[in-house]
Amino acid sequence: MNPAAPEPAKRDWQVICLCAEWCGVCREWRGIFAQAAAAHPEVRFAWVDVEDEADAMGDVDIETFPTLLIAQGRHARFFGPVQPTLGHVTRMLMGLQAGSATAPALAEADALLSRLGAAVLHKL
Repeated sequence: MNPAAPEPAKRDWQVICLCAEWCGVCREWRGIFAQAAAAHPEVRFAWVDVEDEADAMGDVDIETFPTLLIAQGRHARFFGPVQPTLGHVTRMLMGLQAGSATAPALAEADALLSRLGAAVLHKL
C-alpha cells in the first residue's frame, strides 16, 4: 500500500465553495480556500461561481457568501454559509469526516451536488 495515497474513506470527500466574483468577501476568501485545499490533499476542493453556473444551480438561491457544500460521495453532509476562515473550515471538515458532526438529510443539497457534478465538477 502506498503510504502517500489517501485512505479510501477520505478520497470521496468534496468541499465545494459557492461564491460570486462580484462579492468582495468571496474574492478575499479564495486564497484561504486554496490554503484549505492544499492542507487537505485527500479531499477534492472546487470553486463554483454561482452566476457562471446558473443552470447547474437551478432554483437554489445562495443568500450568504461564502456558502459551502461538503459532500461524502454523492451525499451532502453540510450545506450552508460559513465563516471564511481556514480554521473554521478545517474543524468542520474534520468533524464531518470523524463522524462527530451530524448532518440532517439534505435532499436539496444532494440534487445540487448531482447537477454540479454533471455540469461543473468533472471539468476540474
